[in-house]
Amino acid sequence: MQPFVKWAGGKRQLLSEIKKRLPADFNNYYEPFIGGGALLLELGHTPSIISDNNHVLIDAYKTIRDFPNELKKQLNDIQEEHNSIDDKDRNKEFYYSKRKEFNDIIYSNEDLIRKTTLFIYLNKACFNGLYRVNQKGFFNVPSNQKTRINLYDDNNINEISSFLKHVKIYNQDFEKTVETAQKGDLIFFDSPYAPLNPQSFDSYTKEGFSVEEHIRLAELYKSLSKKGVFCILTNHNTEFIRELYQDFTIEEVDVKRMINSDSKNRVGKEVIITNYDYERN
Repeated sequence: MQPFVKWAGGKRQLLSEIKKRLPADFNNYYEPFIGGGALLLELGHTPSIISDNNHVLIDAYKTIRDFPNELKKQLNDIQEEHNSIDDKDRNKEFYYSKRKEFNDIIYSNEDLIRKTTLFIYLNKACFNGLYRVNQKGFFNVPSNQKTRINLYDDNNINEISSFLKHVKIYNQDFEKTVETAQKGDLIFFDSPYAPLNPQSFDSYTKEGFSVEEHIRLAELYKSLSKKGVFCILTNHNTEFIRELYQDFTIEEVDVKRMINSDSKNRVGKEVIITNYDYERN
C-alpha cells in the first residue's frame, strides 16, 4: 500500500532506514502524527491506532475506509474534468473554483465524500503537494498548473480501505492517542519538525507546533520509555532536538526535502531516535 496523498515530512524515502531500526516484534502500533501514513501502510500491522490534528486528513482516512467506491467515482469525475481542459489559464480557473468549493465546506461534516474528493484533488493539483492554511484556517496553496493529473490508484484505494477497517482512527492530541500504550507496543512519532531557523515554515495546520509542544512530546517520550514502550522518532538534525533526546540513541540520515520552494534547500540531514536496542545489519 502507498500513501494516497503527498504530505510534508512524508516518510517514503526514509522507509528502509526506519524499518531496519524497528523492534523484531511488537504488539500494538501507534502513530499519533499520521500524515501520509507511509510507514503504517508499508507495515500493514494490526492492531494499529492512528491520529492527526488535521481534521481534513483524518476525515479522508475515514472516507476511504467507509466509502471507497463512492470516493473513487467522484475522484474519477473530477480527474476527467481537469484533464479535459488543455488550456493552462482555464485549467487554473478550474483549480481555483475547486479550492473555493473546498474552503466552503472545510469545516462541515455533511458531505465527507465530497470534501475528501476535493482534498485529494487539491493535493495532486496544487504547488508541491503542500497542505497549507491561512490564519483563518482556509486552504491557500496555488495551482501547480499541470493540465494532466492522476488522482488515485484503484487497487491501492481498495487495499487501504480494507486495511483501515482494522485501524482505530482519531482526530485528537498526540498525548491522548498514546495514553493506552503498554510495554511491548510500538509508537512512531513523526511530529511537525522543529524549525531549522526561525523563518522555517513548519505550520501545516492552523495550530502549528510550538517549541513548548516539542518539549511536551519529549517528556512523553521519556515517560513511555520508562513503561517499556518501544518509541522511534524522526526530526530535523538540530541542537534543540539533540538536547531534548540526549538520553536516547540518535542517528543521522541523509534526506531530500521534497516540499520546499527552493530546490537548493531540498537536501539535508534528519535524525532517527530510538529508545531500544535493535539488531544492526
